[in-house]
Amino acid sequence: MQSRLAAAALALVILGQPAAAQTVAPSRPVAVPIVRSVPDAVDAPYPGTIQLDIDATDLQRGLYRVTETIPVAPGTRRVTLLLPEWHPGKHGPRGTMAELVDLTFTAGGQRLSWTRDPVEVFAFHVDLPEGASQVVARFVHTSPLQSSEGRVTMSQRLLNLQWNLMSLYPAGHYVRQIRVRPTVAVPPGWTVFSALDGPSQETRPEATRVSWAETDYDTLVDSPVFAGLNAVRFDLGNRIALDVVADEPRLLALEPTGLAAYKALSAEALALFGGRHFDRYDILLALTNEIGDIGLEHQRSSENVMNPTALSDWAGMGWDRNVIAHELTHSWNGKYRRPAGLWTPDFRTPMQDNLLWVYEGQTQLWGMVLAARSGIQPKEVVLGMIATTAANLATLPGRQWRSVEDTTFDPVFAARKPKPFGSMARGEDYYGEGALVWLEADQIIRAGTGGRRGLDEFARTFFGRDDGDLGQSTYTFDDVVAALNAVYPYGWTAFLRTRLQQPGQPPPLRGIELGGYRLAWHEEPNPFDRGRLAESRTLSLTFSLGLTLDKDGKVTSSQWGSPAFDAGIVNGMKIMAVNGSAYSPDVLRAAITAAKGTAAPLQLLVQRGESVQTVPVRWNGGLRYPWLERATPAGVAPLDRFLAPRRAGAQP
Repeated sequence: MQSRLAAAALALVILGQPAAAQTVAPSRPVAVPIVRSVPDAVDAPYPGTIQLDIDATDLQRGLYRVTETIPVAPGTRRVTLLLPEWHPGKHGPRGTMAELVDLTFTAGGQRLSWTRDPVEVFAFHVDLPEGASQVVARFVHTSPLQSSEGRVTMSQRLLNLQWNLMSLYPAGHYVRQIRVRPTVAVPPGWTVFSALDGPSQETRPEATRVSWAETDYDTLVDSPVFAGLNAVRFDLGNRIALDVVADEPRLLALEPTGLAAYKALSAEALALFGGRHFDRYDILLALTNEIGDIGLEHQRSSENVMNPTALSDWAGMGWDRNVIAHELTHSWNGKYRRPAGLWTPDFRTPMQDNLLWVYEGQTQLWGMVLAARSGIQPKEVVLGMIATTAANLATLPGRQWRSVEDTTFDPVFAARKPKPFGSMARGEDYYGEGALVWLEADQIIRAGTGGRRGLDEFARTFFGRDDGDLGQSTYTFDDVVAALNAVYPYGWTAFLRTRLQQPGQPPPLRGIELGGYRLAWHEEPNPFDRGRLAESRTLSLTFSLGLTLDKDGKVTSSQWGSPAFDAGIVNGMKIMAVNGSAYSPDVLRAAITAAKGTAAPLQLLVQRGESVQTVPVRWNGGLRYPWLERATPAGVAPLDRFLAPRRAGAQP
């Protein structure tokens, strides 16, 4: 005890000394210079052809075993190999380095040393022995086994192989200048679909090996694989095929009405754009709950996952069938015509997303329009989609501080992660609000030309030009304005800059109103919301209390500034009871209806962690769900004309 007291006294003496007696100056580090050791890409051929072999037969563990043989020029003593980091269709750095394991490099049977670049961690520097002519890389890509680990890409019955997740490429070259010969092994009896050229198949007892003709690395990454035990291909005409894999054979059934609608989609897309920028196109579709959802664009194909019964239950699943129309549109808008800042020479160069309101916003609109024109979605479902989009934006508080164009950077820094208050933070609203701005542009053109022209003419001249060009053509903001003025002279620069680059704009309803409709509120969900909410077992009260609840009554979204928000209800809380009755969706809906026009607040018993409390929520407006209604019942509204078929022989 005495020694402790002595030490404490000594400490007090030291601490009590004046600052001048302290002789040690504070440390002041100097920054270490950032050394860039990964070479920039140049537009020159890489010497030789890479052989890429992927074994995708380990379904039990979800493993893709990769062997990649990479030639090197004579005298090369170090090569830098990159895993793709920036992906064109995802608009941000989405490389899956965390899933790459068990990496080794060899040359002539000798194991090589390698280091990861300390600045660009998707780069590996590999030292080569004298006289090496090639490097063999072996590693495993581990598909997530559950959604908490990432997107699952392999199940017991099907898979979605994306080359950029499981291949390396040499730094220093445009990826279009790197040649690759790919092969993939899948379980025996499986069918393999891809837009790659020259497939050849070798069937063995242990696996089916499919090889494709030599291609460039850019095209390889743009040509994913869907494979499965249960598979079928439908010819849709116009060099477009629908390639389907499914969990069960019965899910592949597509009745004549459905097949006719997809053939109509093919015809409507060609009627809209005119020219095409693919020699053939594969719509890759998985009908499954076993791998992760996806809708991803490519120039000669697209990756799509839909509800397992989306085709077999044609009448009941119309709400779920928009993704294919959207991704098909991207062959023209996004893959062929691409914002100059979004085109990059490799998958290392950062992309500039500020024109995504064209790339994605107009694609979102055309996806809905083509779905209605072809019949893959009923018109009333498409009108419901527009209504829901408009209502969400009209009540979104984040629009007051953040512009549409600023949301185009969300893919880079937010990566679609959940946000505490998404309504104030905003998300990737360049999709929905971009679509409504382009709808307004269409209606301005129609009104100004007496209905003789619309956004169709812009799409044909801007996206469908140069028929047969299989490359990419870039554009700028000024190019968009010039193309619009060529269709209909107007103040497009001010229109686009105001709507898209300035926050605090009025709700984006003008296109709907010019189209002869208005946003209205009903007590039941519209056809689109009815389907999606029933499927997800979600209770959406966004436009009444300001809440969204999961099947267990847990709050998944609390709208900033809503009655629920003002009462202190936030994400993660669980509603236990409503006005003294145990919670159920029906009980809460009935309570909201009963409170309509009264002054009495709802009494919600909520749990947050270990705390349980009763929270009064004041709302007397009843249930509210968005719909589009005709502003005038007589005649054909301009929006109806916009959604009407264009293909030869179709009935309006």
